[in-house]
Amino acid sequence: MKDVVINPGIGALPGHADSQASAQSRSGRKAVIAASAGNALEWYDFTVYALFAVYIGQNFFHNEDPTVQLMASFLAFGLGFVVRPLGALVLGSYGDRAGRKAALTLTIMLMAVGTLLIAAAPPYAAIGVGAPLLIVCGRVLQGFSAGGEVGGATAFLVEHAPEGKRGQYASWLQASMGISNLLGALVATLVTTFLTEQQVGEWGWRIPFIIGLAIAPVGLWMRRALDETPHFREEQARQARQNDRVKTPLLAVVRDYPRELLTGLCMSVLWAVGPYALIIFMPIYVQKSLGFSSSQAFVAALVGNLFLIGGCVFSGTLSDRYGRRTVLRAAALLLLIAVYPLMMWLKASHTQTTLIVVQSLFCLMVAMYVGVAPAALSEVFPTSVRSSGMSLSYNTAVTILGGFAPAILTWITYTTGVAFAPALYVMGACVVALVALTVLPQGRHG
Repeated sequence: MKDVVINPGIGALPGHADSQASAQSRSGRKAVIAASAGNALEWYDFTVYALFAVYIGQNFFHNEDPTVQLMASFLAFGLGFVVRPLGALVLGSYGDRAGRKAALTLTIMLMAVGTLLIAAAPPYAAIGVGAPLLIVCGRVLQGFSAGGEVGGATAFLVEHAPEGKRGQYASWLQASMGISNLLGALVATLVTTFLTEQQVGEWGWRIPFIIGLAIAPVGLWMRRALDETPHFREEQARQARQNDRVKTPLLAVVRDYPRELLTGLCMSVLWAVGPYALIIFMPIYVQKSLGFSSSQAFVAALVGNLFLIGGCVFSGTLSDRYGRRTVLRAAALLLLIAVYPLMMWLKASHTQTTLIVVQSLFCLMVAMYVGVAPAALSEVFPTSVRSSGMSLSYNTAVTILGGFAPAILTWITYTTGVAFAPALYVMGACVVALVALTVLPQGRHG
């Protein structure tokens, strides 16, 4: 499906065309800022849960074994991903019917409610079994919200992007995840630096969630102030003219685009696994398995996410010039070759400097793939079902392989004794991605 190009007409004045282009540019910049800010807020809440999972386990999951507490905490983290496909179905379909802006506004409101539940939940010592139930409810709301976020936010960005800059615009979706990780790591560093271990365990872990609530109204206001995307308005007008309105986008994408769904699912495997195994889980892994302190781990995460942000935008821009598939293949191959040797080096050279370098390289390599993935996935589906198709394919991959990655990797690492489980997990995802990018149909992303 080709994009609709608006022609100002033969009789249009040059000044009018320039004014129209300038207005489109301003609208595009506003879209990038607002979508990125809202997405950063959503993923910030996910990030701080993972960073403070140890303390959440101690407060809400009653068990004498710290490893069991941590696994229970990560299982609650993963439960939020079980409902992500449902959120993708409901919110993705809503975005294709009611508009990108309406869907994004709803997702951020749901995320704020889930974060409030976690921030305010009394500990197990106060209310017993009700405490972990509140945590699970908060994670379910967050997961439902996140299910519609990727499809809606990516559609919003690519449909506001000028011709030839879709990769650059869409890359801000994952760059904003880096911003959220950066903010989460910064808050975690400050909390663990200025509070004692006992203070963090008793009440300090709530501070990051409270901060997430404080910036929620900002993201909500920015999203409400935006215009609907021109592509969505054009698609709605086309459907009205031809009496061809897609009443059930979800049914349409499953029925009419099964090959595209398979393409999107396989492309999303490494997109799902890479960030959770090498970025979100890594601060916990290096503390528990390699003996680094929490402050060392959080500082490395802080520095590494600078490379994630820059790498996402760079790779997205690169894909506009050389093609999505070329950059995706190169990134997957680099991860496959480099991730295990880097983990071996980190174990052999147990220093803060090595940890920062390795974490930065992990973030940069992941960025080269995930920075391009949103634009590539958006181009698999036509405008009429873009939000539904993206949400369904990505969230299926992330639910199966990404959401439970911390719990799976915790179990593998501490019960089986397999060395460098995160590296092996990512390498398996690289193989799937490379096979998919080679064998699967070219689709619209090529």
